[in-house]
Amino acid sequence: MICIILFLEIGTKFLYYSENNPDTMLKPVLFFLSIFLVCSCAQQQEPEVAVNPETYWGENPWPDIRKKRISKLLPQALKTAEVDCWMTICRENNNDPIADHIGGENAGGTAVFLFYNDATGFHSKVFSPSGEATALDDLDIHDEVVSVERGTSAIEQASDFIKTKDFKSIAVNTSSKNVMADGLTHTQYEEIASALGDATSKLVSSEEVVYEWLSIKLPEEVAILKKAAKLTAQWQIEAYEQVVPGTSTDEDIAKYLKQRMTEYGVTDGWAPAQNPNVNSGPDRGHSHATDKVIMPGDVIQIDFGIKVYDRWVTDIQRFAYVLKEGESEAPDEIMHYWESSKAGNRAAFAAMQPGVKGVDVDRAQRVFMEKAGSDYVMWSTGHPVGYVAHDVGPNLGGSQASHVRPASEKVIKEGMTFAFDGFHSWKLADGGVKTMSVEEMAVVTENGAEYLIAPQEELVIISNK
Repeated sequence: MICIILFLEIGTKFLYYSENNPDTMLKPVLFFLSIFLVCSCAQQQEPEVAVNPETYWGENPWPDIRKKRISKLLPQALKTAEVDCWMTICRENNNDPIADHIGGENAGGTAVFLFYNDATGFHSKVFSPSGEATALDDLDIHDEVVSVERGTSAIEQASDFIKTKDFKSIAVNTSSKNVMADGLTHTQYEEIASALGDATSKLVSSEEVVYEWLSIKLPEEVAILKKAAKLTAQWQIEAYEQVVPGTSTDEDIAKYLKQRMTEYGVTDGWAPAQNPNVNSGPDRGHSHATDKVIMPGDVIQIDFGIKVYDRWVTDIQRFAYVLKEGESEAPDEIMHYWESSKAGNRAAFAAMQPGVKGVDVDRAQRVFMEKAGSDYVMWSTGHPVGYVAHDVGPNLGGSQASHVRPASEKVIKEGMTFAFDGFHSWKLADGGVKTMSVEEMAVVTENGAEYLIAPQEELVIISNK
């Protein structure tokens, strides 16, 4: 607006002096000055819109983190899995589950990604269709991107390269235990076998490579999970503040949490229809919130997780009790259930040390359950969490099972992140069962577990007025 006013004033004077002083030099001076002011105004930018630091997550850090994960963590994962080379095939529409972890999410035609250790160190080499090769190379993730011309096979070219190397083992994505390592199709396997010939005998499952790689999180990732976990827990406490006994339903509270997710631009930690699970009645397992009205005397469970940057996931539970008429605090039996559940969580936390098996962490909290008189709970004490709610890594369960599944025999390592519960289950008067499952998140450090955020110490108490 100021520039426009100045322009009009100069223009008026320009006309005045042009008529009364036709021979003066002021005429061109005024002309060029007006042009200068107009150009200056045009170059002025609109004021920046203020950004709310609470709701703005900033640029997605995944590209940089992915690159670092490949260069820093994958070489050791190959060594630990005793694999010389890992071969992954990516393609359009029906892509490998691991594709976006290695930069293959935009594959059009068939592309082959090779990761290997040799005498000179760690290397990543991609044989990509020419249409995508330039863009993939621009990501600067891999050491080399070989452009494969139309009409030629990336699998054959990758296989020819493999034959020049002295690899003892070549991992491919076939697994009956790890879905993230089971993306190779039957026809792709046949094509690899045909191209490799006698070297096909060197093929092994990539499940151990994928397990060792994905189960460890970088410090930058842990920092993101901490921020997300803080919001996850904070919103649950806020949700409990919305409860009006006798009026609010479980579904009302779930809708409040959905609204908070929308405001902050985050998505669901698992299936949207079952997140969050708000339950003020008997156990429903992994389920959806219903239209049950929350009443005095109810114990309320919120099981809730969010996904940030469309990548990292949280999983946290918070519990509350609704006071009955005449109560100023929760009754002794409810407090016993709460304290027992909390003690079980702390026992699992203390047992979560590098070198300990997942089944041993489960056993540590089951001891507290038995002493406290808890009914049997079929759920595992905990599970890895990170890229999905139930991520790759050791399962914290199996100590009461007839046989321990392989994931529970896995050893806990530094950099692993877990969501884990402390349980106490009891029978309700109507014959149903209710379980408190104090669920927190932690990262394993060289000195033991560290909570991502402060755990819930006090049962949330909701007034009946």
